[in-house]
Amino acid sequence: MTPRQLRALCLSFNAAVEDFPFDPRTSVFKVRGKLFALTNLDARPLTVNLKCEPEDAIRLRAEHPGLIVPGYHMNKRHWNTVTVDGGLPDRLVRELVEDSYDLVVAGLPRADRLRLDRP
Repeated sequence: MTPRQLRALCLSFNAAVEDFPFDPRTSVFKVRGKLFALTNLDARPLTVNLKCEPEDAIRLRAEHPGLIVPGYHMNKRHWNTVTVDGGLPDRLVRELVEDSYDLVVAGLPRADRLRLDRP
């Protein structure tokens, strides 16, 4: 997956926005103000921090050593750093980004979740 494809994927979700609260190179993708993906699109290798269920995070790290690791500068129980240009199938990367978005949305207040469902 290319940086352009990763950015387009993150912005394809309902109410997703890109922000740069840390520096001009670090893209933070949010839904309703809550982070679901964090990346430096110019970095090589290209990695992205994604939220994950704790049990899935451990399983994914075991299945993809070196490509999926505990989240860099994040809560290691709930976040993984995923190398997206290093051998993982694009389909898996898309699923992981979508799962991260869905987990963040599930944690939003009910009113915010309902607003996301409206066109």
